[in-house]
Amino acid sequence: MPTVLITGANRGIGLSLARRYTARGDRVIAACRQSSPELDATGAQVEAGVDVTDGKALAALADRLGDTRIDVLVCNAGILGREALDALDDDAFERMRRQFEVNAIGPLRTVHALQERLGDGAKVGIVTSRMGSVADNTSGGRYGYRASKAAVNAIGKSLAVDLEKRGIAVVLLHPGYVATEMVGGTGDIQPDDAAAQLVQRLDELTLDRTGTFVHANGQPLPW
Repeated sequence: MPTVLITGANRGIGLSLARRYTARGDRVIAACRQSSPELDATGAQVEAGVDVTDGKALAALADRLGDTRIDVLVCNAGILGREALDALDDDAFERMRRQFEVNAIGPLRTVHALQERLGDGAKVGIVTSRMGSVADNTSGGRYGYRASKAAVNAIGKSLAVDLEKRGIAVVLLHPGYVATEMVGGTGDIQPDDAAAQLVQRLDELTLDRTGTFVHANGQPLPW
């Protein structure tokens, strides 16, 4: 039975991933800051109190896992800000800093803390966004979100290089414009449908695709 660990698993895409993986019989470890009734109902092993910006919380999670071997690690926790050039006050810059901590440094902290729990040949999926693509930016704005996702794309690429010697493949995944609470319920794809595509991409991930940036539908995306 494969073991899948998902961060940010209490709602949205993370919750849908937990449901999908548990439904097919995988062991799911659902990490989150605070659980939800919906997550509890999945039957996943819920690990609450896990903030991806907190190194001590991640180290404690690694300790609780003991000798558990993680086959798939999905770094899904993320936040979204809406900074505009004409409204960059102190609060906006603070939101940008927080987005970097969660969206970019958070996945790196997570992989670093759990690297000894990743089995050789494991897979790492980082849920990013095409808004982190420099080449694809034609609308501007969203400074913190765009920049933090561009940063995590660079981090994911470096992780792919560093982990390849252990046979661990890393992929950067854009889930689509998903109708989650984070975007006010708007979007053109539902979380369960996005999760199904993300699981498919992770299932087919091999070392010859490590370090790639792809849409959940399989389409390669520009950096």
